[in-house]
Amino acid sequence: MTPPATETGKPAHYSLTDEARSVQLPAIKGFVWSETDEPHATRRRLILAKYPQIRKLFTKERRTFYVVVAVVLAQLFVARWVQTASWWTLLLVAYVFGGTVNHAMQMAVHELSHNLCWEEELHNKLTGILANMPTGLPSSILFQKYHMEHHQFQGCDGWDLDVPTDWEGRFFTNPLLKTAWVILQPVFYSFRPMLIKPKKPGFWETVNFVTVFAFDFAVYWFIGGKGLAYMLIGTIMGFGLHPASGHLLAEHFLTKSGQEETYSYYGPVNWVNFNVGYHNEHHDFPRIPWSNLPKVKKIAAEFYDPLPHHTSYLEVFRAYIFDAHITPFSRVKRKAPSKIYKAPKSEAIHTGDIDPLTE
Repeated sequence: MTPPATETGKPAHYSLTDEARSVQLPAIKGFVWSETDEPHATRRRLILAKYPQIRKLFTKERRTFYVVVAVVLAQLFVARWVQTASWWTLLLVAYVFGGTVNHAMQMAVHELSHNLCWEEELHNKLTGILANMPTGLPSSILFQKYHMEHHQFQGCDGWDLDVPTDWEGRFFTNPLLKTAWVILQPVFYSFRPMLIKPKKPGFWETVNFVTVFAFDFAVYWFIGGKGLAYMLIGTIMGFGLHPASGHLLAEHFLTKSGQEETYSYYGPVNWVNFNVGYHNEHHDFPRIPWSNLPKVKKIAAEFYDPLPHHTSYLEVFRAYIFDAHITPFSRVKRKAPSKIYKAPKSEAIHTGDIDPLTE
């Protein structure tokens, strides 16, 4: 079946290198600066005006909790099993299984940062910390603060810390260095926010740190060092050169001049990544849980079908590493707003936007 065509006559789905084959684009020397607002708030209003029934999808998804509990128990079982396995077996299992499910737990943390499992924010925080435990590294509470800014200030200089730094763009420029950058993504995603815009830790950050490190100690004490190493290695591998982490490149990196700054992915990895691949849909409607995002695309198909999208994370990795026109600079940035509007929560709920920004 032929993919739907865009206004230019090109199919909405295409290989990332199609454009490079037909046009010799200059190597990117800096970020792409935009003078317009991010596209999601506008599209959200247009879709809700035409399909008000989408508000019925602003629900909570209890299954997230059950998946989290199942994965935590499974990881404890596997950690006990690899304790007696060889290190080569441990590394293989950590990459194939541990990396996949620990990445899935971070995607659960993402869902819970939007309070999409329970009605009470407290319950979402506690479930987020539970999901954080088998990854071995505390991040749930701090991630929520930075991630809400990514939504509210997409691409804004100094606010959206999902965007790489100038140094990353200047240094990681060839296939070997870009491969290293992909492998080291856990390092950059962990330390970039804390170095550029550090936030003072509060009560819940302390709870998060104490709980996860207590869990790490319990695994080490009752299971053994190899069991704990399995969990930590799986987390690091799962955020590096791993199929589950392809969305980190696919979501917002520009793959063609003049395109959208957010891309969706429609493929099998969504099954283990809580549908994070439906990324345009998620940014348009951050109050809709993972299980309902495919319904958004189905209802408002004319808004999403023409948008370029991905169907293979492996192709995204290949293109990012080997295409000279795609670097850490391949992101849209815009000036930070001079004033910050904090909408009342009732207004945010009605429009489908995120909760008002809070520190």
